[in-house]
Amino acid sequence: MALLGGSKAIAGLDIGSSSIKIVLLKETGKGYRLLNMGIRPLPQEVIVDGAIMDAGVISETLRDMVREMKLKVKDVAVSVSGHSVIIKKIKVQEMTEEELEKNIQFEAEQYVPFDASEVNMDFVIMGTVEGEGKMEVLLVVVKKDVINDITTVVSDAGLNPIVVDVDAFALQNMYETNYVMNPEDVVALVNVGASTTNINIIRDGVSIFTRDVSVGGNQYTESIQKQLQVSYDEAELLKKGESVGERGADDVEAIMVTISDNLAQEVQRSLDFFNSSNPDIQISRVSLCGGGSKVVSVVKAMEQRLGIQVEMVNPLEAISVNRKKFDPDQIAEMAPMLGIGVGLAIRKAHDR
Repeated sequence: MALLGGSKAIAGLDIGSSSIKIVLLKETGKGYRLLNMGIRPLPQEVIVDGAIMDAGVISETLRDMVREMKLKVKDVAVSVSGHSVIIKKIKVQEMTEEELEKNIQFEAEQYVPFDASEVNMDFVIMGTVEGEGKMEVLLVVVKKDVINDITTVVSDAGLNPIVVDVDAFALQNMYETNYVMNPEDVVALVNVGASTTNINIIRDGVSIFTRDVSVGGNQYTESIQKQLQVSYDEAELLKKGESVGERGADDVEAIMVTISDNLAQEVQRSLDFFNSSNPDIQISRVSLCGGGSKVVSVVKAMEQRLGIQVEMVNPLEAISVNRKKFDPDQIAEMAPMLGIGVGLAIRKAHDR
């Protein structure tokens, strides 16, 4: 799903609320090889609720990363998520793709609470509805100012944003590249970011439900900070299992378990909503990735709440990594955070 398109290899650039991730892959005869990657933390409050608050800091961080990684590729794919993104399955009269291209604004009007001049739209025809003379279309709508904000920040860092994707679809791209799915499998991909958790339910290569919920790894940090009265940076260290002064893992365990349960509850709400409108579809498993998924208590909390098998996803599972070039421990530590970056790096300009 490219809201903007250009056909050569491009770097995946995931600008999250707590860090920037860059992934460069090379397509080989047998799949993909990791050529380059980097992760840089962003200061607090640079991105709030998906909105860029300090464009200068992001551009500067990007420039530093490009220099440090010696990144030669200038074309990048970026992605958006959150309240300014609408993903909806709609039914329209059967028509050709060209006809739908001309009529999409009219067809989408009733589903989009924004003025047509304020948004970019894209769509994928999913198939015809038997006996109705209609077809199902996956409609994606993103506010132009959100696209402009992210593309401006990236351009200011000297990079060319030639593809704008949606987080949920980048995740699907990553998952299908790394894992083989049976046609009857229904998988809920859950990417736990710092401030947003993306959910994408896929069946037979098609996204059948997406939702972004405003919870994530920052909630652990904020609760530790508040309850133990430590600084944000100290709370981050404690969250990662490190000691700060006399405080250690035992002091934060109960806090972590509570937040993991809150997170699992939010995911459960989304899956319950999906189940209520699709009672005949059974979700086979939940596949977790994202920085927040590294918290030990998350998998257990999800399994208890959902009663479904929960697995950890490795975004580099099927991607070959040169162990002489990349430190295996560092790769293992960073891999869960690379889901969206890997999905974007697989993109080609002009893809749908």
